[in-house]
Amino acid sequence: MRAKGHLSLGRLAVAVAAALSVWLAAGAVCLLFGQVRVTPAQVVNGMLGRASDPLHANILLMERTPRVLLALVVGGGLALTGAVFQALLRNPLATPHTLGVSAGGALGAAAAIALSLPGLNVGPFTPVQFYALLGALLNVGIIYALARRRVYSPLKLLLAGVTLGLICSALIMFVRFVADPHKLVAVDRWLMGGLDVHGYRSLAAVLPLLLPALLVLLMQANAMNQLSLGEEMAAGRGVDVARAQREAFLAGSVLTAGVVSVAGPIGFVGLIVPHVLRGLFGPDHRLLLPLCFFGGGAFLAVADTVARSTFAPSELPVGVLTAMLGGPFFLVLLMTRMR
Repeated sequence: MRAKGHLSLGRLAVAVAAALSVWLAAGAVCLLFGQVRVTPAQVVNGMLGRASDPLHANILLMERTPRVLLALVVGGGLALTGAVFQALLRNPLATPHTLGVSAGGALGAAAAIALSLPGLNVGPFTPVQFYALLGALLNVGIIYALARRRVYSPLKLLLAGVTLGLICSALIMFVRFVADPHKLVAVDRWLMGGLDVHGYRSLAAVLPLLLPALLVLLMQANAMNQLSLGEEMAAGRGVDVARAQREAFLAGSVLTAGVVSVAGPIGFVGLIVPHVLRGLFGPDHRLLLPLCFFGGGAFLAVADTVARSTFAPSELPVGVLTAMLGGPFFLVLLMTRMR
């Protein structure tokens, strides 16, 4: 049902509480499915440390639970950032990867895997995750330097991001050319995007970047409402346009960098979810942003569960499934905009 009228605090609280319930329910259901099926009673017993079967306990606590939790936060971060970038760039086709951040992360990870770069275990980051994060943040810095002025130009941000993305894609092809052929499979597997984790290290790596960025983006919800109408109108309504643009760009880019470093370049979540929720609940970012976080997390958790269950005993990388869903969605959206 489309949102209408004034957004009261009570209505906002009810909507967010409902979205949170869906988010938690999706995570709980996803724990039941996989190559090894478990019952709700086994899930509860495993969480309470009373599992009778050590195999089920290990699957639940070290394999499935961290994977589902990672999907919930990664999908939420991608969807929320997609909604923010669509407002910031005033482009309905913008995604968290539009500004080339994921391409920088992909280049860093590909170089680390294919060229056996010196291992750097920084905090909870593995060497590959560290180089992916480094590559993504370097791209953020370059885009920031290229587009910076008193007020950001959405067109300059977009052109800089697309150009850097193309440069990184060319460098990835060069890395593949000079790499040991035996390592190309690992490179290709990472570039597909996935949530194949063991334990909670990846979750611990992404949360310190994700949580502050989420807070900053949620605090910019009202500014995003104004910026989506244009810089001059936003300034006329009292918005510090330069500051809002800077904070939204940096927070969204850092969040994307953190996500890409642990999950690879999972595409289209930041395109599909914001548009679906905007169509259902309206464009008010005070409501849209929290709904995108919970909706994106639920979407990616379910997609990952389908990807790892449908082709058992093999696992389809969730990035492949989201691309298969997102590609047709993108074309439909594009044709609709053209009409």
